[in-house]
Amino acid sequence: MERVLAQGQDLSAQTEAIRARILDVLSRLSWDGMLFKHTIPGLSLYRLVEPAGPFSSVYEPSLSMIIKGSKRISVGDETLVYDESCFFLTAIGLPMTGQICAASEGEPYVAAMLRLDLERLRRLIADYDIQPSDTRERDRGIVVGAATPELFDAFLRLISLAGTPNDIPFLAGHIQNEILYRLLSGEQGARLRRFALAGTNSNRVAKAVAWLKENYTLPLRVEDLAEMANMGVSTLHHHFRAMTAMSPLQFQKHLRLHHARELMLSGSLDAASASLRVGYESPTQFSREYRRMFGHPPLRDIRAILNSDESTRRGSVG
Repeated sequence: MERVLAQGQDLSAQTEAIRARILDVLSRLSWDGMLFKHTIPGLSLYRLVEPAGPFSSVYEPSLSMIIKGSKRISVGDETLVYDESCFFLTAIGLPMTGQICAASEGEPYVAAMLRLDLERLRRLIADYDIQPSDTRERDRGIVVGAATPELFDAFLRLISLAGTPNDIPFLAGHIQNEILYRLLSGEQGARLRRFALAGTNSNRVAKAVAWLKENYTLPLRVEDLAEMANMGVSTLHHHFRAMTAMSPLQFQKHLRLHHARELMLSGSLDAASASLRVGYESPTQFSREYRRMFGHPPLRDIRAILNSDESTRRGSVG
């Protein structure tokens, strides 16, 4: 069932002036298709003037902030909708489907995505002993939290560096540290801390997720995955589903289908070859599961995407 997470009208009002300043900074940058051009490491800036998607991708650990507009994200069997009042963070990287339902020249969709540096995150936790208020451990590998004025202000200063590229080597890292500090010390900090540090159930599941992402083509025995995560099979299932909204086998299937789609879109493989490349033994089973996930058989789906605009073909939009 769809959950609408962006109801923070008061918070949107509090950040309206800062977001207007960000839009002003972005108006001075050139943009190509949907991406603003700049040299700030780890930062992607998007502007869409028409609806886009649904687009599918295996998201990497990242923080997304919507400056103007709203976005729908589907993870497993759960759908989230968020807007300027929320940030969206994935700490482990998950296969997702996203859609921008409303955008126009007069009311464009504008967003920023910052790649999450987990090693930087761990150093901050160790160096400054940041202790957020605790929350329950069973939670998703995605986090939606309040997009505060302080968080938007840090993004404003980071994005403004595009106009002073000589300042980027010194200042960008400091501002990114501030953004991570805001996340760690905020309402969702305990979740983020658990994903980053060893010894918690969240971290153990994150290791299992990382292994699956690297080895999705191999046959999967859940017993072996549980042993790798140092968890019992039932415990792994419980926490894996709590974090990803999928079982390990469903997660592997999503990875295989997403990567097969990428291979076919690149033009290098046909459907049968792509299915074998990602680990399917039966092209018939691949076609059946592909249609169930993406709504059309492989050939028809790929033709429709290739005949669509660039925004639909892209793997993700912040």
